[in-house]
Amino acid sequence: MALRISVIGTGYLGATHAACLAEFGFEVLGLDIDPDKIATLTAGRIPMYEPGLSELLLKHVAGHEGSSGRLRFTTSPQEAAEFGDVHFICVNTPQRKGEFAADMSYVDAAVDSIAPYLTRPTLVVGKSTVPVGSASRLAERLAALAPVGEGAELAWNPEFLREGFAVGDTLHPDRIVVGTRSERAEELLREVYATPIGEGVPFVVTDFATAELVKAAANSFLATKISFINAMAEVCESAGADVTQLSKALSYDERIGGKFLNAGLGFGGGCLPKDIRAFMARAGELGADQALTFLREVDSINMRRRSRMVELAREQCGGGFLGRQVAVLGAAFKPNSDDIRDSPALNVAAQIQLQGAQVTVYDPKAMDNARKMFPSLAYADSPMEAAHGAHVVLHLTEWQEFRELDPAELGTVVAERRLLDGRNVLDGAAWRAAGWSYRAMGRPSQA
Repeated sequence: MALRISVIGTGYLGATHAACLAEFGFEVLGLDIDPDKIATLTAGRIPMYEPGLSELLLKHVAGHEGSSGRLRFTTSPQEAAEFGDVHFICVNTPQRKGEFAADMSYVDAAVDSIAPYLTRPTLVVGKSTVPVGSASRLAERLAALAPVGEGAELAWNPEFLREGFAVGDTLHPDRIVVGTRSERAEELLREVYATPIGEGVPFVVTDFATAELVKAAANSFLATKISFINAMAEVCESAGADVTQLSKALSYDERIGGKFLNAGLGFGGGCLPKDIRAFMARAGELGADQALTFLREVDSINMRRRSRMVELAREQCGGGFLGRQVAVLGAAFKPNSDDIRDSPALNVAAQIQLQGAQVTVYDPKAMDNARKMFPSLAYADSPMEAAHGAHVVLHLTEWQEFRELDPAELGTVVAERRLLDGRNVLDGAAWRAAGWSYRAMGRPSQA
């Protein structure tokens, strides 16, 4: 008999995981406490922007013409418990308010909600990013609360999704990591991931602690690489060097590579910033805080990029923002997403507004989220509208739409042709040829 799978939490991670499991051929039931979210998903819509996910939902959500019917949603923990042979926990672990540590309340609540209804042997699988040591604690809690006792087993299977590429990363991952305590758990997870394993995807089996650390270590390494090249950008600005040429030269070294080596405004979003802080907090609890002190500087470098962009914008406005109009192209923390959590673009926009400028923002997908979070900023429906009357234009999220802008056309609506490229991806020569003053982070003023 084929496995049936429930997914607890239907946000960005859970909705994607549920749809992809249905694509693998499983019957899937998504569980969430938010009835509006469940209604939206049942209608075949997603409450966020993620390329390819809407199409995958409509392909599998029950009740839609032509769908496989393998995917349904519910608000009932009992229904999910009775339905699934394997239950994936896909809830958020945000930064705890006022602290660096992760807030585990959603994960704990997910376990508490389903455990009382587990009356037969089952496997609960955590995918959320958690502090090392959490899985062992949750395994004991699960066995204590479930009527089946130790027949309710836990495994940990960290996710490695990139926003904007989540569907592809789930269907065709670069590796699958599972922390288990039994051959049965491993066998079940091999069955769940039979399709990617059959494609040659590495399947790495570890203990709980190692599986938990893989995600924290991976995000810390990526954050470190981004902050390293941004630190080099600071040196390049002082020395008159070009960080884009430096990065290109470094990328040819096979030991380094070119990914995540693009200097600019730095990282944001709902993962890297809070994950490296939670990692530092947990290391301190374990008495290993000195091992991760370098992550404080990684975080500091990242935040300095935002302050540097504000400084550059102030310089372009003649030394002050009062009476000046600033256009900000970008609100999402990265392209192909509507996620504005810890968005460097909006952080910069808000800082500039607080210092007296009239700031107008445009983003292809994140406008609704930005308006809710920063209602005092002005918003436009196009780059041309955002730039109307601007004394400086800031390019802060590297959407393809912005790379394709016509500098001459945009120049017809601004007050002054001044552009700051916070992502180092625009063609500076083309913008200068159209009469713009072009400046990018970590590069000489004429580079």
